[in-house]
Amino acid sequence: MASAPFDQLDGHIWFNGEFVPWKDAKVHVLTHGLHYASSVFEGERAYGGAIFKLREHTERLFESARILGFEIPFTVEEIDQACNSLLKMQGFDDAYIRPVAWRGSEMMGVSAQSNKINVAIAIWQWPSYFKPEERLKGIRLDIAQYRRPDPATAPSKAKAAGLYMICTLSKHAAEAKGYADALMLDWRGRVAEATGANIFFVKDGVIHTPTPDCFLDGITRRTVIDLAKKRNYEVVERTIMPEEMAEFEQCFLTGTAAEVTPVSEIGPYRFTVGEITENLMNDYTNAVQPIKQAAE
Repeated sequence: MASAPFDQLDGHIWFNGEFVPWKDAKVHVLTHGLHYASSVFEGERAYGGAIFKLREHTERLFESARILGFEIPFTVEEIDQACNSLLKMQGFDDAYIRPVAWRGSEMMGVSAQSNKINVAIAIWQWPSYFKPEERLKGIRLDIAQYRRPDPATAPSKAKAAGLYMICTLSKHAAEAKGYADALMLDWRGRVAEATGANIFFVKDGVIHTPTPDCFLDGITRRTVIDLAKKRNYEVVERTIMPEEMAEFEQCFLTGTAAEVTPVSEIGPYRFTVGEITENLMNDYTNAVQPIKQAAE
């Protein structure tokens, strides 16, 4: 994390089609997105000056907006170009990219059909989501109080700001107990995901991961599944009940921010950082490097 407050960093932010000084990228206190969570966003990483799977992330941003009922007033190509241009302007090779779109302040109330749709992109240097020393030995997870909602009650396929409220609550509660993060179950009591990453388990050489029917099928998740299949690992997407965690040998998280992070503990359950986890960590590191991508 940056030591300075995020509103005081240096550089520029792309804001509704213009590059503005970082400290001048502001919104009004009555912005609809702040009050009613009418906001969608993406999290992306650049490695060696290239944004990994940029187009997939941008397309998901547009799909999330569509699900929330608003239209981003730019094209996918324009957002891609803005991300790439801003990365060069910021002068970073390795960085985190955050596009965000939200309803503005023209109307205040639950209904805000006429509000302008704003779009911004910020890029900063952000190391691993978890502390390096924790990643090497496997991070510890609590089991969250809150559960991922039934898709009939929330737009679970959108990367929408409002869906992360219970993630923040769960991660704060876990950190207060000395854990790095929390495992969230779904509304049925099945294993779902961590607060900001998908989860995988290993048993007898087979990789198991929950079916993403009420949470995001992450871009990193899909990338790691493809990498596992290239190694001829069997990957099974299925319902996983909490008590099954006692039988698994390895566990790891995947996400743009988390990348591939081993897990050593979830509540009462223990795991080792085994060969499959280590191989996929290394494979992912190789896959995201632009020079290696070009050579494939």
